[in-house]
Amino acid sequence: MNIDSARARAVNDTRNRILDVALEVLGQNPEASMGDIASASGVVRRTVYGHFPTRGDLVRTLTQRAVAEMTAVLAEVNAVGEAADAAWVDFIARLWPLVRRYRVLLALRRGEYGEEIHALLAPVDEMLTDLVERGQDSDAFARHLPAEILSQLAFAAVFSIADADLSRGSLGVRAATVTSLLLLGVPESRATALLSDRP
Repeated sequence: MNIDSARARAVNDTRNRILDVALEVLGQNPEASMGDIASASGVVRRTVYGHFPTRGDLVRTLTQRAVAEMTAVLAEVNAVGEAADAAWVDFIARLWPLVRRYRVLLALRRGEYGEEIHALLAPVDEMLTDLVERGQDSDAFARHLPAEILSQLAFAAVFSIADADLSRGSLGVRAATVTSLLLLGVPESRATALLSDRP
């Protein structure tokens, strides 16, 4: 290994460590400063600013990472071709670790970065809307709201439960899945049956 590639790998490792720590720190306090993130990462502030010149750049990068991971999960679920309600259950099961990791985006989405985060999450929103539309077309999901709004409500519930679960530890993916299915208009008996079929 030459010196340049070793240096590039070290820089990349530092960048990824900062991102991972930023998720934890912001998850505990969405108002945390770049200095807080630097301290928790074990680096000086200059290092954090070297990778992310502004707090907005850091939040943007975290959002882009979340979008890439979530769209990959949605694409995998859609490729299976299950009924929409079963696909939703599979999606939440696979997504749960990501939702717990990126739950801070829900809080940040309501703050100063809201508009930008909303725009970056557009690919996830579109895929969710498509899934809910498919469910509405097959009568698996209710039609009391447009698919775009219904999908956002159900998805937000999953994030909210993930956030509450981390502080209380009494809910979990089952609660998130059932609640989101109920919001989508799936009868409780069907929701619990779908979950009982899962390992």
